[in-house]
Amino acid sequence: MRRPRPGAPGSGQHRVKRAILLVDHGSRRAEANAQLGALAERVRLRRPEVVVELAHLELVEPTLTQGIEACVEAGAEEIAVVPYFLGPGRHTQEDIPRQIDDARARHPGVVFRIGEPLGLHDRLIDALLERADEAS
Repeated sequence: MRRPRPGAPGSGQHRVKRAILLVDHGSRRAEANAQLGALAERVRLRRPEVVVELAHLELVEPTLTQGIEACVEAGAEEIAVVPYFLGPGRHTQEDIPRQIDDARARHPGVVFRIGEPLGLHDRLIDALLERADEAS
C-alpha cells in the first residue's frame, strides 16, 4: 500500500499554504505594470493551489508591504518572494531583503524566502534568442 506524501491529503500532516509574491520595480506606464499582473495570472493558472500576488517597489501600488499583507490575509504560511528583475542590484540586494526583514518581525509565524533575479537562466536565453529571431 502506498503512503501519502507528507502534507498530501490523507497524510495526517498539515499542508503548508504557500504563496508566490512577484516583485518588480514599478513604472509610471500602466502597460508596464499590467505585464506583472498578466504574469501573475499565468502563474495562478499553472499553480492554482498557491496564492499568487504581485507588488511594485516604487511609483505604484500594490507596494511590497501591501503584497505581503495580501499573501498573509490569504492564509499563506510560506511566501516565496520572486524578484522580477534581470540581475542583482540595489533593489534585489538591499531594498527587498530589508522590507522582508521588517515583514518577518510583523509576521513571525510566516516563513519568507527570497528568490534570485531571473539572471542567466537557460530559459531566459531561449526567450532572448526567440526575440532576436523575431526581430530579424
